[in-house]
Order: sequence, then C-alpha cells, then structure tokens
Amino acid sequence: MNTMIYTVHNMNGSEKEDAVTLEILQTIENKNDVTQRHIADDLGIALGLANSYLKRCVRKGLIKIHQAPANRYLYYLTPSGFSEKSRLTGKYLSTSFDFYRKAGNSFRQVFKHSKQKSWKNILFCGISELSEIASLRISEFGLEHVATYEPGSDLKEFLGKPVWSSLGNTYDVDAYLITSLNSPNKMHQGVISSVDKNRVLVPEILGLNI
Repeated sequence: MNTMIYTVHNMNGSEKEDAVTLEILQTIENKNDVTQRHIADDLGIALGLANSYLKRCVRKGLIKIHQAPANRYLYYLTPSGFSEKSRLTGKYLSTSFDFYRKAGNSFRQVFKHSKQKSWKNILFCGISELSEIASLRISEFGLEHVATYEPGSDLKEFLGKPVWSSLGNTYDVDAYLITSLNSPNKMHQGVISSVDKNRVLVPEILGLNI
C-alpha cells in the first residue's frame, strides 16, 4: 500500500479528498488494468468509497474507462487527469515541507525552554512523524530522548530508544513532550493526569488549547 500522503499530518476533509484522488490517479498511471478492488485495497478504503471516487474522477474528466474482454475495465488518465495529478503532487509537497518547517520551529522552542529549565532527559509521548522530527532537533540542544511512550503499543523500540506502554516508571524523565498526531488531546490529558503538568511540553504546531 502506498501510504505516503496519509502519514504527514492530520488532514481536513478537502485534503483527504485530494489525497485519495491523487492516490487513484497515481495508481491508474502505473497500471491501467487495475480493478476497483485493487484500488480500494491499495488505498486502504472501502470498495464502495473507491467506486465513488472513480466515478467522481470520470465526471471531472480526469479518467476514461474502456471495457475489455472478460468483463474487465481499463482505466486511462486524460490530459486533464495528468495535469490534476501534477497539481495535487505539487500541493502535497508544498504542504509537507511547510509542515516539517513549522514542526522543526516548534521543537526548537520547546527544547530551548527545556534547556533553560535544565531539563535534559525527554520522554516523547506518541509515535508519529512528529517524533521523528523531534529526534532530529533534540541533539542540537544537548538533550536526551530517553524513550517513547505509546499506550498499548507492542513495539519494543522506536528511533533506537525503548517504547513504554505505560507511565509507571519515569524516575529518570525530566520532561514529557507530546508528539502524538492521531489524538494529541487525548495523549495530553492522559499524560498530565499522571505526571506534573508543568513538565509537559506541547509543540505549537499541535494547536492544543491548554
């Protein structure tokens, strides 16, 4: 499955629609005799939803469908389809780079604050792209990523550090950095219910109202 455009950040309705459309156009460009079920499986969506998006692409003039022997169908991108794929690809890349830039700046702020507080050992709270960006920035400040907290996770290691499924053993942690993207509010509430909330760091990019 090509999950590239689903893993960068939380998307709104319009962004998700663009993301699915881009995936469909890319899939058809790579293989024109692809089936609707293959598209659904490749994108990780329901067959009915894949059918709906394909019909929408046809109505917009992005895709043409030709019937082949044995009740098969061939899908082709129209010139408009190629143009739309290029536009959506550029839009995605622009959004991605902007996200990484904003995330990097957010982590510089929280790590600078940690440095001022003499907090060295940082626990990441949440496995996500934010965790990976944070791991790249933390060394700039001489701080230590000691582990990553992810409730219910079966992973033993992430980014070369242990993964904790609970907050029962945090004696060597100075601060707790929220890095969850799927449910940052839930993660934040869970962490502050277990530790000193004044030591919980929330990067600005998450936009939590705290």
